[in-house]
Amino acid sequence: MYRAILCEENIILNARFDNKWDAIRYCGEILVRNGYVYKEYVERMVDREKEATVYIGNNVAIPHGTNGSEPYIITSGISVLQVPEGVQFEDGIAYILIGIAGRDGEHIKILSSIATVCSDIDNVQKLREAKDKKVICSILKDMEVI
Repeated sequence: MYRAILCEENIILNARFDNKWDAIRYCGEILVRNGYVYKEYVERMVDREKEATVYIGNNVAIPHGTNGSEPYIITSGISVLQVPEGVQFEDGIAYILIGIAGRDGEHIKILSSIATVCSDIDNVQKLREAKDKKVICSILKDMEVI
């Protein structure tokens, strides 16, 4: 069964988290709940942050699994958290978290696309200010992330 990489159910607006660990886990839990990954993938996302930060700058973090976590991915997908108060990472505050699960090497393409788009602070600002999930979907589609 084909499932879109991003659908509105994968987007949470106005989220709030006490710490980065809760935010990373929630990115993964969205993917579990919507059938993209098995629950074991969530801890691989946490492990990735322990190995090397998933914060990429410009107030964006891209939680994803460690090498070897592909067996826990059912199909490629992304989750998006908009966090108005931000989540503190070592190198900065993330207001946008984009969780990634990629099968068959797709994670590299997805990571690269998101990193390129989010290197422009204007694009990040559009994601931060979006008031509707459809707007976030549209922004990411227009930027050819999905």
